[in-house]
Amino acid sequence: MSKEVVVIGSGLAGMSCATYLAKKNYRVRVLEKNSTYGGRLQSFSQDGFTFDAGPSWYWMPDLFDSYFNDFGKKTADFYKLTRLDPGYRIYFNENEYLDVSENLDTLKKKFDKIESGSGESLQNYLDDAGEKYRVAVEKFIYKPSLSALEFMELDLLKRLGRLNLFKPISKHIREYFKDPRLIKLLEFPSLLLGAKPSNTPALYSIMNYADLSLGTWYPNGGIRAIATGLYQNALDHNVEFLFNHPVSKIETKNDIVDHILVHDKKINCDIVVGGADYHHIENHLMDEKNRNYNDNYWDKRTMSPSSLLFYLGINKELDIPHHALFFDTDFDKHAEEIYDKPQWPKNPLFYVSCTSKTDINVAPKGSEAVFILVPVAPGLNDNENSREIIFQQIVNRLENALGTNIKDSIVFKRSYAHKEFISDFNSYKGNAYGLANTLFQTAIFKPRIKNKKLTNMYYCGQLTVPGPGMPPSLVSGKIVAKQIIKEHA
Repeated sequence: MSKEVVVIGSGLAGMSCATYLAKKNYRVRVLEKNSTYGGRLQSFSQDGFTFDAGPSWYWMPDLFDSYFNDFGKKTADFYKLTRLDPGYRIYFNENEYLDVSENLDTLKKKFDKIESGSGESLQNYLDDAGEKYRVAVEKFIYKPSLSALEFMELDLLKRLGRLNLFKPISKHIREYFKDPRLIKLLEFPSLLLGAKPSNTPALYSIMNYADLSLGTWYPNGGIRAIATGLYQNALDHNVEFLFNHPVSKIETKNDIVDHILVHDKKINCDIVVGGADYHHIENHLMDEKNRNYNDNYWDKRTMSPSSLLFYLGINKELDIPHHALFFDTDFDKHAEEIYDKPQWPKNPLFYVSCTSKTDINVAPKGSEAVFILVPVAPGLNDNENSREIIFQQIVNRLENALGTNIKDSIVFKRSYAHKEFISDFNSYKGNAYGLANTLFQTAIFKPRIKNKKLTNMYYCGQLTVPGPGMPPSLVSGKIVAKQIIKEHA
């Protein structure tokens, strides 16, 4: 008889894990507290505008391809991809910006105009980052990280020094570049990784390789199309989804999970995978004696930022590309207000996504669908006044940079921050991206994928290995599925 698996949460990691297990003939049910699949990969439509509500960057297309290939499919079977050019624009001040060309030779020439010789430096930097990327993908990210012995392979040990685990990426970048504008451009992915560049290992230059070499892409139909692709693949493998099924308790007997409670209804299972927020599962659904980690452990973690998001429908066209980064204020000061002295930022950096530049279906003709993200500290007192103060400031800066009035053209506006991250996803402290990728929160130092006290309880998602982001979430599901198959064949 097939073993019964319950997966809590239908984000990318949960759906990935469920489908790998179903492929091996486990009977898999996914319990989702919300009314639809996809976790943070949601979308909504209002007044003729359609917005991706969560992630907006499509990097590492090879890892998406690898996932679908494991099921005898292609990414193109579920959605088509368009490579963006420029990949994004970065504003250094309201009068100066750089379009990051997808053609590397063109980009190198732009670097040379900013700093003599930096085009060759960029090539050398990306060659090094590409080697790190290949080592990471082939030897590193697919490991369950339950023991340091997993990394004692001779080939990996030989190449370990090249990964620069003990050098901060801020120092690594400055060994190649001097101009602060180029340094800003190369440091920006560290904000997506959830840590200051000075605390992020140089290993994560792999993100620059993913960005500048592998390219920035957009799936037709928006980021939501990725979640729909995984959902359809799961259905094709007979995964069962139960929506509006919030788990209230994980009940145990001796050293195993015996059953799960949903609305006082008992759901029996042989194996449980927590694909929802790790902290929420342990601290709200499990008895204290069965938890891997206590409150003191979580309080000491360095969390990624939360995000203050604005969705705007604008009834005129804007001179802005699909992705734009506004690094026109003090990067270090904003980072300090996120990590060192948590507070609402006074003069924040921000990011704009204008998907209507690529997808004509997301806004009425002559209009734009605009998504604005401001990284903010987790755990803040989230209130409408604080949101509005920041909104007015960044719209003023956006108007100055684009040379046009925007406020009078806003016909739809919605905001989203800590309160919604918590209510929608039970997100610890309202964080947006999980744990920051600092050295001592990498690999074996991340929360474990396996419960240390219960023999049939596992975890996947952005708070465990390999880390935050859409591609790592796919990988996380695969890692956990392989571990379950190994232990419960």
